[in-house]
Amino acid sequence: MVYYFKAYFALTASNDEQVSFSVPSGNFGNVCAGHIAREMGLPIRKLVVATNENDVLDEFFRTGVYRPRPETAHTSSPSMDISKASNFERFVYDLVGRDPAIVKTLWQQVDAGGSFDLSATPHFAKVRDFGFESGVSSHADRLETIKLAWQKYGTMIDTHTADGLKVGLERRQAGIPMVCLETALPAKFEETIREALGRDPERPADLADLESRPQRFEVMDADAEAIKRFMLEHTK
Repeated sequence: MVYYFKAYFALTASNDEQVSFSVPSGNFGNVCAGHIAREMGLPIRKLVVATNENDVLDEFFRTGVYRPRPETAHTSSPSMDISKASNFERFVYDLVGRDPAIVKTLWQQVDAGGSFDLSATPHFAKVRDFGFESGVSSHADRLETIKLAWQKYGTMIDTHTADGLKVGLERRQAGIPMVCLETALPAKFEETIREALGRDPERPADLADLESRPQRFEVMDADAEAIKRFMLEHTK
């Protein structure tokens, strides 16, 4: 949550100004922190939820329908490959007026393998009051956005950040700074960076020879007590 405040103060000169944030999101964790910051009084205009092809959250913010998928698509922004966002319940609790009975009913439907639809309720009309918008990014979008950031700004970004930047650029407003949250090092996604830019990303120096280092592992039985003992014996 602190990074929302730090970014806001870095971009503004007075509390009368507003800032928007675009957040790559699969599990709704980072953007939920932004929601809490906004509820605390931080002048956030928009919280933009940027998803990849696993667009469960985008579908909700567009239609009011929360419909976890039976299967999760494997994408080039894998940390967002989530079809059931565990942090989303926290926002819905606020959206329905902090009524636990409503939340319980909704999640009973989800836990039974179903979905819920708030589109015809007064609750869904409040989504914009909380500043939320959303959008989707595909693999092709990620490649183009990685190219854009490299060619225009000389900055190499990872695939998740590319999702956030793509959607953030679509949702920005004139006169309102849009902060796109960075989520990982490009070096973690060498294959996609190579596809987008025709070159490998630079690695941190201490990871440069990672593949050539000896691998260390222990094969153990599925025994919780044995694993606990091993952890205690090897913890300094």
